[in-house]
This record gives sequence, structure tokens and C-alpha cells, in this order.
Amino acid sequence: MAQITASMVKELREKTDAPMMECKKALTEAGGDMAHAEELLRVKLGSKASKAASRVTAEGLVGVYIADGGKSGALVEVNCETDFVAKNQDFIGFVNALARLVTERDPADVAALNALSMGEGTVESTRTALVGKIGENITVRRFQRFETVDGLNSYVHGGRIGALVDFAGNAEVGKDLAMHIAASRPKALDVGGVDPALIATERSVAEQKAAESGKPADIVTRMIEGSVQKFLKEVTLLSQPFIKNDKQSVEQMLKAHGARVNRYVLYVVGEGIEKKSEDFAAEVAAAASGS
Repeated sequence: MAQITASMVKELREKTDAPMMECKKALTEAGGDMAHAEELLRVKLGSKASKAASRVTAEGLVGVYIADGGKSGALVEVNCETDFVAKNQDFIGFVNALARLVTERDPADVAALNALSMGEGTVESTRTALVGKIGENITVRRFQRFETVDGLNSYVHGGRIGALVDFAGNAEVGKDLAMHIAASRPKALDVGGVDPALIATERSVAEQKAAESGKPADIVTRMIEGSVQKFLKEVTLLSQPFIKNDKQSVEQMLKAHGARVNRYVLYVVGEGIEKKSEDFAAEVAAAASGS
């Protein structure tokens, strides 16, 4: 019997994107014949994994898990190609299992998460098997884990927008905070956390608008500063009008309840991922011509 080496398994996996153990089994069955092993995997998985590997994943789900009486928890984002697959129970189960795994095992990054044990293999082998089963590319995009001496709460809207908040206060305030973050999508907790590049862009726009006003220089300066401050108020959590009472800011709401927010994380599915623009007419024409 031919010896199946790690390099052979790696080569077959790179060709097919099939799970490691499936690659090893196929090579063993094929007696080490790479081409035959690839054929066996294609029969078993329908070539779904390898075909899907290069496709854009801009849909998906965010999942959350909180443990230890609200002292530790995680928010994860896993992407797929269509919102239809995002409703698949196997996909949903995978996302929820990842959130729990991140909370319990505290991996350093996505690569470390992918290497963790899951089921009969690893997170990565589970992912590739799911790709083969569902027929769409699936990617584990990002996660954030919190551990606190205070408390955690979360809110997920429609599976697509998720917030995890570390706060001091009662549970109702924590839930309201998470809901507010998901609805208002702040860029940072306070002014100190806003990306300087965002402020610079806003200032540049304000300068151009103010310059067109024809007003004296001192007024132009105040106009620019006013625009920047208005922007910062809109994008910082503590300064935003609270969604349940827009007469008070989030900071005022927290003070009224003797509460405090330490940090938060907000994920919006597919945010920042460039979606492929489909030209349906061109696709039909190409199919008709056999190209």
C-alpha cells in the first residue's frame, strides 16, 4: 500500500478545498493516486468546495454567545454568498457554535479559531465540509471576545446587525445600550476613539463648503468647527440621542441610571466587502452562446 504523506494530503486539499480527513481517506482509497483521489472527492462532494472557494461572500450572519453569568462573551461574523444560505439551519448552527467556541477557548485570531477542535475535526474542516454540503463559499470573517468584571449584554437584529456591550448597570440598561448601538451604528464610544482619518475627511468637506459661502474668515473658521463637532456628536455613542428618548443623550441616560459603558463591538454583515455586480442579461447571453 502506498504511503500517504502529509504533503500529499496538503496538495489534494489545496486542489479541492475538501476537509483534511476526507483528503486522506480519498488518497488511501486511491492508493496514493492524486488524480483518482481528486475524482473520488468530486464524486463525494460534487466539486462544490473547490468551485466555491473564489466566490465573494458578502451575505451571512452575526452570532453571539454570553457565558459565566454575563462575564464573558463573543460576537462573530461568518459570511456566505446568498441570504438564502444564511437561513440554512446547518449554517446557523455553525455560526452559533463558533460564538460559543470563541467565548470558551479565547483564540488569538481567525487562524487560531480555524485550528480549534470542532466535531470530529477542526473548525476549518467543518467549514469546508459545510461548503461541500451547501454548495456556497463560506468564510469566517472576524470575531471579538470580551471578558469583564462588570457585565455583558447583546442584541442581534435579523441576524445581520449585532452588538455586544461591556457595561456596568442593570440588565435592562445593557439591552437598551446594545439595541441603540445596533440601530444608530456609532463609530466610537467617544471623540477619542474616532478614526483621525474620518475627522480629517469631514473637516476637508466642511472647509470646501465654508469656502464657497463667501463669509469672513473668522465666520468660516467657526462654520468648519461647527460642522466637525456636529459630525462627532452624530458618530460617538455617548453623544448620540438615545433611541428610546431623543431628548437625552446616551451619556445622560447612563448617568440617570447610575450606569457606565466600558466598550462595545458592532458588526454589520458584509460591511466593507465589495459585492459582485451581476449583469444578468450578459450572463444569459454567455450561457446561450456556450461561453
